Amino acid sequence: MIDLVIGFPSTHFIGAHVARGKSMNTPAHLIFGMTAFGKAEKPAITGAALAGSLIPDLSLYFLAGWHLFVLGTLPEIVFGQLYFSDAWQSLFRIDNSIILWGIAFGLGAMLRAPVAIALCSAALLHLGFDFLLHNDDGRAHFWPRTNWIFQSPVSYWDPEHYGNIVRSIETALVIFFCGALWRRHVGRLMRALVLSLGIMQLAPVVIFSIMFAGH
Repeated sequence: MIDLVIGFPSTHFIGAHVARGKSMNTPAHLIFGMTAFGKAEKPAITGAALAGSLIPDLSLYFLAGWHLFVLGTLPEIVFGQLYFSDAWQSLFRIDNSIILWGIAFGLGAMLRAPVAIALCSAALLHLGFDFLLHNDDGRAHFWPRTNWIFQSPVSYWDPEHYGNIVRSIETALVIFFCGALWRRHVGRLMRALVLSLGIMQLAPVVIFSIMFAGH
């Protein structure tokens, strides 16, 4: 997904998403992954679940961050042109490959390695959502077997493809899971993380709703 702004929201990223009507939901992936595969009594497994939820988006962070903050490339070019370029998509095929992550999960299961299982499971959950919720901006999730990109009839952000409904469901789930994680994790650090992720996910939705109310 084009799911930026996890830890450093900026006008560049926000402007790019507003231009295409997108909410920034990398924090939602982290919340879902930590809820599904994290364990309060095992920090290493929770950390692996967080890492697995994030890794499929890391290449986009690095590429977009370099262009926006170092080269000064306009957001419209980064997300409207470079994102769809062969060079960028060739990288996305690797970290978004369900096949590669599935192989890694199988190896982790064979070795009975809980950290590896949590890492790969969270990544596969992320990719499962991406596969189902991208209309015109999907990725080749079955590389190296094929470069085929599924064009879902449902989009996580586009109102013309049920984006408003998906965003409402996602928002409700984020609130519910944040509550569950708050109860599960009693440590201050983890609760601060949960609160921060919830705010990063929900604040843009609230701000954009206010900004574009009546339009």
